[in-house]
Amino acid sequence: MYPKLFEIGPFSVYSYGLMLGIAFIAGSWLLGKELKRNNFDENAGVMVTFLSLIGGIVGAKIFYIIEEWNFGKGTSLGMLLTPEYLFSAAGLTFYGGLILSIILLYIYCKYKKIPLLRMFDFMAPSAILGYGIARIGCHLAGDGDYGIQVNGTIWEFLGYSYSKGTVPTAPGVLVHPTPIYETIVSFIIFIFLWRQRKKVKYIGQLFAYYLILSGTERLLVEFIRINPKVFWVLTQAQIISIILIIAGIWMLLKKKKSITEKTEMTD
Repeated sequence: MYPKLFEIGPFSVYSYGLMLGIAFIAGSWLLGKELKRNNFDENAGVMVTFLSLIGGIVGAKIFYIIEEWNFGKGTSLGMLLTPEYLFSAAGLTFYGGLILSIILLYIYCKYKKIPLLRMFDFMAPSAILGYGIARIGCHLAGDGDYGIQVNGTIWEFLGYSYSKGTVPTAPGVLVHPTPIYETIVSFIIFIFLWRQRKKVKYIGQLFAYYLILSGTERLLVEFIRINPKVFWVLTQAQIISIILIIAGIWMLLKKKKSITEKTEMTD
């Protein structure tokens, strides 16, 4: 594990922070290209990326606190609100960042008079690519995003030790390297969305694909992660994943029904 990569004088460069920075730079560049291709101001991509960064970090930390607190069943709220937890590199829950980012982007797009759903279409490939890159940072930092123990199971050959991570596993314990799984799947989803972006037939279609695919990815990986259950056998992230998947399917079916009705009226 390499939570801290190197130092430059009094400054330390951490692996998660570096990969998060790379994720947002790559996402911003791709988003700018998409905005320009669709005759929008490509410079708007910088502000969108900045708002996503702020919303992502703050929202992710808020949801991490809720997740760890687990409605009074986990770590005490007082401890989670200490500077040690609030400003640590660990504990960034993706969906919290996604939700707050969407709120901030809604306000910005309203102000700039950019159709929100079109912006989400433009952002979809960048978002999943950035997520995959950020997960590399989670793997290098060993920040607790890993999976359940695999010692003595048929999955032991996939096992990885995070004994030197910021949230270390016990010596000798091998776990599912779920950040690597998520990175691989995220890159595959990115390739699909990137190829589909010029083939979509209506606004919101690409974003709907993103909701379904990213939601499914997170729903499944949570079954082998160590996050606490909050409802039945489901984690907080899985509940949100199901909501996103349903929202994506609903968007596709609603638009398909609308197109079918218009076609029938024309006929």
